Order: sequence, then C-alpha cells, then structure tokens
Amino acid sequence: MPNPFNQQVIDEFRANRGRVGGPFEGGRLILLTTTGARSGARHTTPVAYLPDGGERILVIASAGGAPHHPDWFRNLVAHPRVTVEDGVLTYEAEAVVLEGEERDRVFARAAEANPGWAAYQDNTTRVLPVVALTSVEAGPPNFAGATPGEAITILHDAFRRELALIRKEVADAGPVLAAQLRVNCLTICQGLHNHHSGEDRAMFPFLRDRWPELAPVLDRLDEEHRKIAALLDELRQVISGDGAEPGRLLAEVDRLTEALEAHLAYEEEQLIPVLDAMAP
Repeated sequence: MPNPFNQQVIDEFRANRGRVGGPFEGGRLILLTTTGARSGARHTTPVAYLPDGGERILVIASAGGAPHHPDWFRNLVAHPRVTVEDGVLTYEAEAVVLEGEERDRVFARAAEANPGWAAYQDNTTRVLPVVALTSVEAGPPNFAGATPGEAITILHDAFRRELALIRKEVADAGPVLAAQLRVNCLTICQGLHNHHSGEDRAMFPFLRDRWPELAPVLDRLDEEHRKIAALLDELRQVISGDGAEPGRLLAEVDRLTEALEAHLAYEEEQLIPVLDAMAP
C-alpha cells in the first residue's frame, strides 16, 4: 500500500482529473503504476515528470536525494512495462533507463529549468536515474470521463493548465530561455496540433454528417483551428530562433492563450450537449 501521504495525493489526483494541491500544486504530475520486483504486486506512486517534445515523457528517480533508489525505480528495472495516468489518459508504457550522454544531457536540461534536481543530485553519491516512458498502446486511447463531452472538457482543461504553467515559467525566466522551457513549449504545440488534427479528421466530419444544422458552428471551429495553427507556427519560430527573448515568447504565449480559451469555451458550449446526448 502507498504511504498515507502518497495515497492522499493519488486519491486527490484521480478525483480531480490530474489536479492536486500541496507541494505538487501547479506542477507536472503523473501516477506511475509498477510491478513489484520481488512481490509481483502492483504499486502506484505520484511522480513528477518532464515533457520531452514527442511521444515520451521523462521521470527522474530522485527520492529527494536519498541514498537509495526509490522502490518504483527498482520495480520498473525488473518489469519495464508500466501504467501511466496523467489525468486525461491512462495508458501502458515501456520504461527505458537513459544512459551515458543522453542521460547527462536530459538531466542537465532538467536541472537548468529547476535547480531542485541539481540539489537532489548534490545530496547523494548515487547518479540520479532518468527514465523515458513511451506509450505502447495500440488501440484507441483510454480517456478519462464518463461521457464524450466530459472527456473533451477534461482534455481542454489539461491544455489550459499546461499553458498557464508555461506562461508562469516564461514570466519567471531569466534573459535566456532554458532548454527545457523550449521543450515544454514545443510539446504543447505538438499536443494541440494533434488534438485539432484529430477533430478535423474524425469528430467534425462525423458531426457534419449526423447533424447538418451544426454546419455554421463547425465552420467557425474550422476557421479557429486555422488561426490557432498559425499562432502555433509563430510560437515555434520564436522558440527555435537563436537568442529568443522571454518577453517576446511571453507575448506569443499570451496571444495563443487568449485565442485558445475563446475557442475551447465556444466548442464546449456548442458541442458538449450534442456529444453527451449520444451517450447511452
């Protein structure tokens, strides 16, 4: 069983679809379920994570700088197949412990963004392991939410939280953008692109066919997708440029946040009642 503190975080995380208070408030958190190295039992632990700009996320087995690796790390070394809950999706993932130059590069990126990682490393003689978690799901995603409308709202809220976190990180940045902050921005750009592409390919055509009267709503949402895609391209250009200034990046994040919030609110208002009417 998790210790009482971890169990409280787990319960709060699941009840609030990824939102928690206390020391994890405003951070990036997953629930990581591993298989016991000796017992074979399943164990769930709240773990901070780092975006990695693609199909994987990164976790660091810091244990607060303790002298020994945390139990969850020893478990996934023995059994690399794990379950990840991020508040929106629950999925199976393959855990790979990074080695050598890749581990050092990723850890340096993490420590630059959050000096707490460096402090943990300084507190122990062991090298803090960095683990990449990559989804191995082959079927449709397992979204949270009892209805299609609730699932979309949960996903939208996750985008809202991540943009708010990135905005704070940009506002707190020094004169030079940290490498991890660039990765965080690129990751949400890719996530929004994937989400809107999925709606364009599947959900919107289905709704057009099933409810022709929604055409004006879907036309507006299509146009907003194109405008947001242009904002994402501009954000990527700022991030990718040499000598990118936090002030300019903050302005681009604010433009994207304003446009996206209006878009999400309109989509929820117009489409959630229709989607939920389909639920059995």
